[in-house]
Amino acid sequence: MASRGGFLSTSVGTKLLIGVTGFLLFLYLLIHIGGNALIFFGPAVFNNYAYVMEQKNPLLPLIELALLAVFLIHAFKTVRMFLANQSARPVPYAMKKPAGTPSRKTLASSTMIVSGLWLLVFLIIHVKAFRFGPEYDWPAGGRDLYRQEMENLSNPLMVLFYILSMTVVGSHLFHGIASAVQSLGLDHPKWTPRLLFAGKVFAVIIAVGFMIIAAWVYLNQPGAGRVRV
Repeated sequence: MASRGGFLSTSVGTKLLIGVTGFLLFLYLLIHIGGNALIFFGPAVFNNYAYVMEQKNPLLPLIELALLAVFLIHAFKTVRMFLANQSARPVPYAMKKPAGTPSRKTLASSTMIVSGLWLLVFLIIHVKAFRFGPEYDWPAGGRDLYRQEMENLSNPLMVLFYILSMTVVGSHLFHGIASAVQSLGLDHPKWTPRLLFAGKVFAVIIAVGFMIIAAWVYLNQPGAGRVRV
């Protein structure tokens, strides 16, 4: 019998691991956009949410480490599978043709590795800005995350980068959720199409939701806070 580690190194095990980690990252994005949407209710509500999450949650360091591990496993396994597929066919097709109606091959599925690398760059910039950038104390406790987000998204070029990145997020999720469903073996004539449709709807909701937040923050800068280029 193959060991658990050996199974996870196989093609099937790799796809399963990519599917599970991808689904966990999808759940995180749902929670993350829910928290970020609280910015519409003003600094008091938004900063209180940040205070509860960061100061009143003793599990936060463990959650962050677990999230980092899930992300790294997902990225590593995806790149490794891509390279394995490339080496298995060193000579590319002379001409690519549509796979036909039953195929799930789309622009999103064909650019998964590119969109993943873009999101890696975005994540580094995002974490640097919000986790290691300048912080301000909030009188009620914790940090003034509202002011920090306002300042980080006061530059139209940064807002444009965020909106483009959220377009990439939507594209990545659009195919990734369907791929995860397939990798997890969820194949049912009635429920699988519904899961795939729901996944695409949530992919659009997440991407558009983050775009709206970025645009709203820029358009609601206090005073003359917007940076002009």
